[in-house]
Amino acid sequence: MNLKVMDILKKYTMTLALIAVIIFFYANTGGKILFPQNINNLISQNAYVFVLAAGMLLCILTGGNIDLACGSVVCFVGGIGAVMMDANINEWVAVVVMLIGGLLVGAWQGFWIAYIKVPPFIATLAGMYAFRGLSNIVLQGYVVGIRNETFLNVFGGGADCYVPDFFGGANMNITCMVAGVVIAIIYVASVIKNRISAQSKGYEVAPLYSELAKMIIICAVVIWIFYKLANYKGIPAALIWIAVVLLAYAYITSNTTMGRYLYAVGGNEKATRLSGIDPRKIYFFAYVNMGLMSGLAGILTVARATQAQPTFGQGYEMDAIAACFIGGASAYGGEGNVFGIVIGAILMGVINMGMSIMGVNANYQKVVKGIVVLAAIIFDVLSNKKKK
Repeated sequence: MNLKVMDILKKYTMTLALIAVIIFFYANTGGKILFPQNINNLISQNAYVFVLAAGMLLCILTGGNIDLACGSVVCFVGGIGAVMMDANINEWVAVVVMLIGGLLVGAWQGFWIAYIKVPPFIATLAGMYAFRGLSNIVLQGYVVGIRNETFLNVFGGGADCYVPDFFGGANMNITCMVAGVVIAIIYVASVIKNRISAQSKGYEVAPLYSELAKMIIICAVVIWIFYKLANYKGIPAALIWIAVVLLAYAYITSNTTMGRYLYAVGGNEKATRLSGIDPRKIYFFAYVNMGLMSGLAGILTVARATQAQPTFGQGYEMDAIAACFIGGASAYGGEGNVFGIVIGAILMGVINMGMSIMGVNANYQKVVKGIVVLAAIIFDVLSNKKKK
């Protein structure tokens, strides 16, 4: 029994840490951390963290590799899009150009890393400087505003970037509440279906009481979050993009051949090569994918701010890396999942918002974030030592 409790504690360490942090800030902010508007801000302000962390996870899976350039790429592609829309070019053309720009940057870095064998740290460090400089060139050192309402509403900027209430609720966004209940029902149906499928194939499944407890907790959290959002303005557009990205990456890492290859390369690259898989293609895919996510994060960032400026994206790469490691991705590669990066991103967001509400100096906020990341890495290192 004690062994099972220890296994559960180890598996859900960061989830328990997130709960503890929320309780701490709830007590020290007079409950402000859980106000509907703050829940909304937590999602919208940290949209780039979820998106970049999803891309960063694939890089980390290949062997603990990271991308230091993604923050600069966010600024670069965001600047390109803002300049295009400022010149009255169609917003959808600008969006396509930004995404293609991110892909091309990812392909550029992926080529040097995968085929020329430049260490990822060095290749992306060079990219961090180069694309920061190009961002300044594109923006000419100025702030470029974005006035295109369609772009802002679709990607989470301005006052109207929320899903409208189709039911016309007076004091609450009914559409938001219905969406929360539907998501909970779909989740329960999915779990039941997967359990029945696993049992029919003779696979070992978790005890029923454990599965039920997990379902009840997750459904309660989902409905509570949507209840809070419903009491503000409803579902922000940023949340939809976050959900699309996270669901896509959960599927890629769990149900595709490429996902299995990413884990295999990170687990044992030599064995992967001997089994007939070309690790170079896996590395290239991971960094092209990271470029695409940087492009999307750039879109969400400039939409949220309704402008582009040369300083955007600074430190974004660190937030993404921190979310991955805090969420359980191994610094050695081969371990990590999308659920973990969600926990990591939320934890970082709660710490940032909680300390801001408490009026903690920005420099001390960085100290706390650094300590949290270090603690996560130490936990990973110690866990790997025990396994060996």
